Amino acid sequence: MEKFTTLTGVAAPLSIKNIDTDMIIPKQFLKTIKRSGLGKHLFDEMRYNDDGSEREDFVLNKPAYRKASILVGGENFGCGSSREHAPWAILDFGIRCVIAPSFADIFYNNCFKNGILPIRLPREDVDKLMADAERGANATVTIDLDKQQITGPDGGVIAFDIDPFRKHCLMNGLDDIGLTLEKAAKIDAFEEKRKLTQPWL
Repeated sequence: MEKFTTLTGVAAPLSIKNIDTDMIIPKQFLKTIKRSGLGKHLFDEMRYNDDGSEREDFVLNKPAYRKASILVGGENFGCGSSREHAPWAILDFGIRCVIAPSFADIFYNNCFKNGILPIRLPREDVDKLMADAERGANATVTIDLDKQQITGPDGGVIAFDIDPFRKHCLMNGLDDIGLTLEKAAKIDAFEEKRKLTQPWL
């Protein structure tokens, strides 16, 4: 998993409440178990017309936001089913941070497991960042995970909270497998001892 330390990029505004996981990645794209290739289907039903052409009014189709790495959303972001394809699609598009007033619990947890930083902020702070994001590609935002700060395009700073363990995992690029491999030496020592004491296993 890629480490998350500091991120500077364009923030895309998506001021919609209750964005569910089927809106993030519709069910017809859940057949794959690969994490790559899903970004082109992110928000598929909002991004494309029935004939496959892009909807010009959707935020991620606008030139200023095609390479957005931060998404500013509404309340209860990621609600609905627990599909892990949702954070996969967000990450594959290139978004590393989602900021919202609240998240669905399973989606929130899945973000951390896939290298995405979900940030909960009070509504007034989200509104400020939403207004910043609406200014387009010239208004970049910086996320400093170590300092737990968001710096807006005008230099204003917003602090955010994060669980220390999740912060450690993101900053060191540790998913569940990575956390296990940190204990590889102890696991190997246990297995060697077991071979001697329980050779029949």
